[in-house]
Amino acid sequence: MSAALPAADGGLRCPWGLSAEDYLAYHDTEWGRTVHGDDALFERLCLEAFQSGLSWITILRRRETFRTAFEGFRIEAVAKFTDADRERLLADPGIIRNKAKVDATLANAKVLAGWRAGELDELIWSYAPDPAGRPVPRTLSDVPAITPESTALAKALKKRSIRFVGPTTAYALMQACGLVDDHLADCVARGGSTPS
Repeated sequence: MSAALPAADGGLRCPWGLSAEDYLAYHDTEWGRTVHGDDALFERLCLEAFQSGLSWITILRRRETFRTAFEGFRIEAVAKFTDADRERLLADPGIIRNKAKVDATLANAKVLAGWRAGELDELIWSYAPDPAGRPVPRTLSDVPAITPESTALAKALKKRSIRFVGPTTAYALMQACGLVDDHLADCVARGGSTPS
């Protein structure tokens, strides 16, 4: 069932947040918090795609290297990457050197560079479900992997030529960026609270 469990400070947390120190900090201060801005959302979109098939801790521990390699995930900068940049990325041991994921990131930046300012933010947030219509998860088994909204978001992104974002990746993005609050009911971080 995996209900919320006590951390070293005695506060209850989602069990996944207790498996590593990096996870605890991410769980308590970032996951489920509202993220806005095209570049910030592009970063999360890219990192969730790189995470596909891997553990999130693998990405989290390489996040700063990813940020350096992709120039802070500034859409305009990444859209200008050349074939030489692609080769540099594929040779960088500090990131995930998956050709399909690197190519999708570069292609997505080129697509998004043609969007108006705020358009990515507006599109993603238009799929945020009404929190009143969602039950509060009590255990990890209550947390879905996909939802109708994440499926619709993935389809909308694909229709606009954004690659490597299926319903599961779209839902992970929604969780990470605060479109949904999947902290468990008894978790001290539920509702955007910052554990003391």
